Amino acid sequence: MVRVTDDEGLRVVTLDRPDARNALTPEMLDDLAAAVTGADGPVVLIRGAGEAFCAGADLPTVAEAATDEPSARAFVEHGQETMTRIAEADAAVIAGVDGAARGGGVELALACDIRVATPDATFAEPGVTFGLFGAWGGTVRLPAAVGTSHAADLSLSGRVVDSETAREMGLVSRVVADPRTVATELASNDADALRAVASLAGVDRTEREAAEREAFVDLLVERADALAEHRKG
Repeated sequence: MVRVTDDEGLRVVTLDRPDARNALTPEMLDDLAAAVTGADGPVVLIRGAGEAFCAGADLPTVAEAATDEPSARAFVEHGQETMTRIAEADAAVIAGVDGAARGGGVELALACDIRVATPDATFAEPGVTFGLFGAWGGTVRLPAAVGTSHAADLSLSGRVVDSETAREMGLVSRVVADPRTVATELASNDADALRAVASLAGVDRTEREAAEREAFVDLLVERADALAEHRKG
């Protein structure tokens, strides 16, 4: 469900679960992290198959994680670890967002060094609409990307923004017809310099993520019944 192709210094990692809008299962998280960190070339492009970039976490997985506290903790730690591995990868990682990015899909994009979007891209952190929030590094990386005011607006409203609004906020740096053109542009630069710049982009976020994790675990366990009903629907 994660497809990888390599071409002249550029690795393209495609989330390939279009029927589920590329929602991330635990196996996909592992495959995604391995694909990014295992790249030999200096540039990685992450994109989604079909009409969505990524709908976030797989809902059946979320409902299963809500059954008890250890499961909830393992769920959020797994997601955080994956996003941190992507954020700290040696390669320069680009999120090429085409279509919907929701929840964990936004957090995946935020873990990348560069986010570019097509005119059809949309973004939202809808967790508050069903009693949760983005806990795969979202409360750390979103304010860093767009500032505290925009981050609070997105996180507290759950509203959907289009690609131009996302660019104005700083959530994406460019709106382009094809994100691969940006990835190819980067891959034409010096490989060692690219890796050096990418490695310096990470910041220490351990303490903040720990607080995020505890808050999310509490919410997830409290909402086990509601999530189970949501899964049935």
